[in-house]
Amino acid sequence: MKAEIVAVGTELLLGQIVNTNAQFLSRELAALGIDVYYQTVVGDNLQRLRQAIEIARERADLVLFTGGIGPTQDDLTKDALASYLGRTLHIHAPSMDKIERMFLSRGANMVESNRRQALMIDGSDPLPNETGLAVGNALIHDGTAYMLLPGPPKEMKPMFEHEGKRWLQQRLLTNEMPLFSRMLKFAGIGESSLEAKLIDLIEGQSDTTIAPYAQEGEVTIRLSTKARTVEEASAKLDVLETEIRGRLGAHLYAAENVAIEQVIVERMSAKDWTLSAAESCTGGLLSEMITAIPGSSRMFAGGIVCYSNALKEQLLNVPHAMLEGETAPGAVSAETAQTMAEQMRTIADTDLAVAITGVAGPGASERKPVGLVYIAIAQKGEPTQVEKLQLSGGREMIRLRTVKTVLYHLWRRLN
Repeated sequence: MKAEIVAVGTELLLGQIVNTNAQFLSRELAALGIDVYYQTVVGDNLQRLRQAIEIARERADLVLFTGGIGPTQDDLTKDALASYLGRTLHIHAPSMDKIERMFLSRGANMVESNRRQALMIDGSDPLPNETGLAVGNALIHDGTAYMLLPGPPKEMKPMFEHEGKRWLQQRLLTNEMPLFSRMLKFAGIGESSLEAKLIDLIEGQSDTTIAPYAQEGEVTIRLSTKARTVEEASAKLDVLETEIRGRLGAHLYAAENVAIEQVIVERMSAKDWTLSAAESCTGGLLSEMITAIPGSSRMFAGGIVCYSNALKEQLLNVPHAMLEGETAPGAVSAETAQTMAEQMRTIADTDLAVAITGVAGPGASERKPVGLVYIAIAQKGEPTQVEKLQLSGGREMIRLRTVKTVLYHLWRRLN
């Protein structure tokens, strides 16, 4: 079954609000086995709304509208669809009663335009609104299904979850198989390198599909298949996941949609290991990402942001001769990163300590290029690991990529 989502609202076209409704509905429809082929945004204009309906009807079995069913004169979705289908509008009595009771309870006068929120297209089924006043509509006309939902996410989401899904399952989905998905999360590898390792699987995919997409510093693969039961889907997804693990197990840190910092917090907590951090060019970003995870207080002792050479000396006891002088390695060097990590581990008395020093930009430092970064991981009883990175991108991208690389190496160390 093919679906199209039509988001109605001039404010969407002007960029005044973000269309999070389409993201939510696409995910929910996929789980029901309904494929969303198109997403359309149209302003509050009757003629353009009718044009959007005409196009959507030609290419979709199900058209879902969000927005344009409120009380004002520019809420035109019901009017446009009723006109296009040659149907009339009537007042839904239970919804009208709810509206009148609300105004009465507040001691406010109800203006006539509020009656528009109780309008129903003739022959449609009502979708009650738990968190608002505008009633939703759902109907089938000449083989195409239409569903009208509110625009505000706080109204749209519960209406779809509690009413819309049930209507679809009862009226349209008696023979549809739901879609099951699994997320595989990778770090320490780029999207193109990952794709090259899996190209034969991607090109040969059929029933079970592979969809890679990149975020900064990590890559996600979504495995999807249609099946009648969870057990049947799991069996098919397990086969493909096992094949992918055999090729990319050194980079696959989770088989669910979680951040790598959450995995690190959970694993270090389980081991009763502790971590501290000394950061220069990342300015505390690593510490921020770790402490954003609930439960991180069990494993994260704290960090030092030592941006200047003076603080590297005063707080981490990095020798002045290492930082400055004709023959000094400098603040951005493997030697400084190693010393920072080892001193941080000693000061904080943690099992592990990480250090970051580099040039995030916009200009060079110590005659060293933008993107040159050294990271170090010190562990009690183990040699300190130091790695040189040469990263591309702007300042914020370099900082984020540095932290993601550190997190990847921490994950490897925990394994």
